[in-house]
Amino acid sequence: MKRPEQVEAGNPPEFLTVDEAAALLRVNRKTLYEAIRLGQVPGVVRIGKALRIRHAVWVDSTAGKDRDSALESRR
Repeated sequence: MKRPEQVEAGNPPEFLTVDEAAALLRVNRKTLYEAIRLGQVPGVVRIGKALRIRHAVWVDSTAGKDRDSALESRR
């Protein structure tokens, strides 16, 4: 599996880890976990104890939004 700093914007995997998504958004991973807990992040899939975020859903929902509005879009 690729480390967060190795995720390429042009060829991302179908599912991102929280660390990978946080790296792409340039937010702290704790900030992203809190947004997930509040239901502000679309495309979150729980596999056992692990969380994964669908890349396609994430890109579609954040297209054209700045970072702050993307995390607060479901408030």
